[in-house]
Amino acid sequence: MGAVGIIATLTVVEGKNADFEAAFSELMAAVRANEPGNEFYSVFQSKENPQQYKVLERYVDQAALDAHGKSDHFRASGPKLAPCMAAAPVIEQLDGI
Repeated sequence: MGAVGIIATLTVVEGKNADFEAAFSELMAAVRANEPGNEFYSVFQSKENPQQYKVLERYVDQAALDAHGKSDHFRASGPKLAPCMAAAPVIEQLDGI
């Protein structure tokens, strides 16, 4: 089983961009510091829709992705990010080549 890619599309409530970006910056730092199986984890704001963000993620394998979802820092980010979200995240899983 090879690398796993994720593209998560997150839609943020108008007026909550700064709160979202602050909370997500904390999460990005925690992922990078604590998840050796994560090779890339970064968020980008859409140029066409400033309320939409894309999180690009790469894990060495499915086990590393599973560990991400179970991590304390990922779980702790939920209550901080939830008030900023205008819709449920849309998650696309990709297989590395």
